[in-house]
Amino acid sequence: MQHRWLRRLLLTIIFTIVILTTGLTTPSAAWAVNNPELLPTETTPVVDLGNYLPKGQEESLIKDIQSFEAETGWKLRVLTQYERSPGRAVINFWGLDDKSILLVADGRGGNLLAFSIGDAVYELLPRTFWIELQARFGNMYFVREHGENNAITEALDSVKGCLLQGGCKVVPGLPREQWILTLITSIVGGLVFGFAAIPRKEGQSFAWQWVLIISPLWFILFIAFGIGPVVTRTSDWLPLLRNFMGFGLGAVVAYLSPFFNRISPSKI
Repeated sequence: MQHRWLRRLLLTIIFTIVILTTGLTTPSAAWAVNNPELLPTETTPVVDLGNYLPKGQEESLIKDIQSFEAETGWKLRVLTQYERSPGRAVINFWGLDDKSILLVADGRGGNLLAFSIGDAVYELLPRTFWIELQARFGNMYFVREHGENNAITEALDSVKGCLLQGGCKVVPGLPREQWILTLITSIVGGLVFGFAAIPRKEGQSFAWQWVLIISPLWFILFIAFGIGPVVTRTSDWLPLLRNFMGFGLGAVVAYLSPFFNRISPSKI
């Protein structure tokens, strides 16, 4: 079980780095071709050329998208593909505009999901949101565990939920592997705090001066990378409490480390 979560954590980090460095949030490669013959004759918000969606789930998704568009005005569209792509033909087929969000699911790449976003959408959901959304639900480990169909629907659910509440800076929800990463940074921040607090003068019990000098480092580790991602993604207090405990434990262990080293074995 530990190896499973470690592998998932590493994959999440790797995919985030890859996406940040390659900018795979828009299906630019798909627009290089134009195959309107691949599109159906009837109007539908979901075109499942990759056969990722079971029939019942596809019908339910179509009704949900149509209802959401009628209620909010936001236009969600889903295209799945594998061997061939309709490419830029979908622009006219769906009449994509500034309030449109196109999810493209293509199993040929390293990440299943890509998005084409209208300009009006970026006012509520910034580019960092889409990068995180793609990394969380489109990575191969999530897809292998949950299936392409659930990767698509869960990504759409996150988008709809954020649009209904007036926008999101980050993707709601805290996956276990992401929480583990925040816990690690909290513990490291505590270690930095504890080592800085070790007394360096005779009669000194706590080196507040060094704690303040090194505060930018442990503050960033603990608050920005440890606490920040938790409070912005979930209201659950348990992961937050664990991160505080991790910081405290790291600080105590680091602070007491010189005292442990002074303890010498008893003489026989």
